[in-house]
Amino acid sequence: MSVTIDPQDLAACRNLLRHGSKSFFAASLLLPRQVREPATALYAFCRVADDAVDLSPDAAGAIAVLSQRLNAIYAGEPGDDPVDRALTAVVEGFGLPRAHLDALLDGFVWDATGRRYETIGEVRAYAARVAGAVGVMMTLLMGERAPATLARACDLGVAMQLTNIARDVGEDVRNGRLYLPEAWMREAGLNPDQWLREPRFDARLASVIERLLAEAARLYGRSRDGIALLPRDCRPAIHAARLIYSEIGVDVARNGHDSVSRRAVIPTGRKLRLIAEALVQGSGVSGQPHRMLEEVRFLVDAVQQVPARGQKRAVAEAHPGRVRRLIDIAAKLEEKKLEAWAVGSA
Repeated sequence: MSVTIDPQDLAACRNLLRHGSKSFFAASLLLPRQVREPATALYAFCRVADDAVDLSPDAAGAIAVLSQRLNAIYAGEPGDDPVDRALTAVVEGFGLPRAHLDALLDGFVWDATGRRYETIGEVRAYAARVAGAVGVMMTLLMGERAPATLARACDLGVAMQLTNIARDVGEDVRNGRLYLPEAWMREAGLNPDQWLREPRFDARLASVIERLLAEAARLYGRSRDGIALLPRDCRPAIHAARLIYSEIGVDVARNGHDSVSRRAVIPTGRKLRLIAEALVQGSGVSGQPHRMLEEVRFLVDAVQQVPARGQKRAVAEAHPGRVRRLIDIAAKLEEKKLEAWAVGSA
C-alpha cells in the first residue's frame, strides 16, 4: 500500500516536526518509508492541532477552527495549508476514520478545560483520546485493521499516556492540572483539592503514582503481544517505543516515585541500548488474546465502519546491515540534539 503526498507538502510537515516534535522525528527514522511518510503527515496535523488549542486564549474557538479544517479534509477539499493537503492524501489513501481525529480533539478540549478524573477508567478514557487514537491510526498506516491488533495498539498508547501522567505530576500541578485518579488519592489519604493548592511529595502520593505505573506496566505487557501482529518491518520501531516509555516508569520508581520535585530522564546510552535491543529482537512474541479495554472500544469499532483502501503492503525483512545503520542514525541524532526519545515533546 502506498500513498502519494506532494513532496513539498511532505517537506513542510517534516520540517515542522523536526523543530516541534523531536521525539517523533527521531523515532520515525526506524519506520519503513511507506509508513514514515504518511505518519509524518498525521503527526504534523496532531502537532498543529495541539499547539492551536494549547497556545490559544480561546480553546473553544481553536477547536471549532480545527473541526472546520477536518470537515474540508474529509470532503477532499483541504485549505491552502501543506499539513492539511498532506493529511487529506493520508485520509483518502488509508481510510482513516474521522472518529479518531475527533477523539483527539476531544482530548485536547479536556486538557484546555482542566478536566479532572475520578477513577482509573476515566483516566484511561482520556488516554484513549490523546494517545490510543493515534496508536490506532498508526496501525492503519501499517496496513493492519484487525480488531485484536488495534486493541493492542490502544493498550500501548494508553500505557504511554499513563507513563506521561506519572512522570509529569509536578509539571502538571504547576500548570493547575491534575490527571491522577482522585479516588485513588482519597484512598491514600489525600484531599485532591487541598493537594492542588499545596502540592508536595510524600509516601501517600508515591503510592498513587506506583499504582498508576502498575496499570501502565500491565498494559505494556498486553501490548507486547500485539507487536507480532504488525508487519515485520514496523515491529522494531514500535517495540523501541514500548521499551523506552516503560523505562521512564522504571526511572520514576527508582527515585521513590517522586515526580513532583524531579522529572524522569532516560540517559542517552540507555536509550540507544533499548533501541538496539528493539531492532535485534523486534519480531515480537506470539499474540495472546486479551479483553479489549472498554474505554477504547469506540476507536476499534470506528475502523470496522470505514472500508479499507488498497491492498496490504509488502514488508521488508530486517537484516544486520539495516540494524547497524539505524543504530548509527539514532546515535547521530542524539549528538545533534534531535534524539529526544520519550522525553516529552511528541
